[in-house]
Amino acid sequence: MIRNFLLIGILFFPLLAGVPGHAEESTEIGSGEAVVVQASSSWLEDDPVEVSTEAPDSKPSAWIDPLEPVNRALFTFNDRVYLWVVRPVVTTYSAIVPVKARICVRNAFQNLFVPIRLVNNVLQGKFVNSGVELGRFVINSTVGVAGLFDPAREYLNLLPSKEDFGQTLGVYGIGDRIYLFWPFLGPSTLRDTLGLGGDYFLNPLSCLAVADWHSALGAKSGEEVNRNSLSLGEYEKLKAESFDFYVAVRDGYLQLRQHEIAR
Repeated sequence: MIRNFLLIGILFFPLLAGVPGHAEESTEIGSGEAVVVQASSSWLEDDPVEVSTEAPDSKPSAWIDPLEPVNRALFTFNDRVYLWVVRPVVTTYSAIVPVKARICVRNAFQNLFVPIRLVNNVLQGKFVNSGVELGRFVINSTVGVAGLFDPAREYLNLLPSKEDFGQTLGVYGIGDRIYLFWPFLGPSTLRDTLGLGGDYFLNPLSCLAVADWHSALGAKSGEEVNRNSLSLGEYEKLKAESFDFYVAVRDGYLQLRQHEIAR
């Protein structure tokens, strides 16, 4: 039972968006300043983007975060899970597995999760990006040895586009509504939480879970550990540099999602 709890904890802990990294990120919030944040996603390594840290007038924190006391309690819970469970596992894994091997594992999972990005690009009318995703999949699955390598990026400059169903709902005019912070899952909104359902059915691991949920859980847990190993130490740095860590993560997440939907 304890083993299953730990596996589930690692599985559902992409960890605070703008932290690991998906692998990966750093976020520093300061009034009126520009900040570089990076999306956290369990299936994609994102490129940094610059966004403003000024909260939109139409979305004061009191409106977007009416559940702040509950969210803060869950935020503290996730912080403890990371420090006491995830970090020791990731640190041990990083010490054993070479960086190049971990990058190959990351590439393989990124290639596996192409259906999520491809379908959401189509739903958003981004047909060029859809073609890029399809081309990346063909090239990396063959020349890239089942996705372990990324020749599509290295030689052809074909980059993955971070798209998910939460972004698709945003493109069609569905707003954030309410900010939510979930145990293990981390920051989200009502819209993005609904979006997880759409992405679930596009995730190849969901098909595996139907036949063998133990294998699917193990694969997802391994992907999370590997992904976080490539950004080890960034969580602690972000936490140390933030005046209010909860607000930094919340505002960084909301602004980044706005940027991703608008681009």
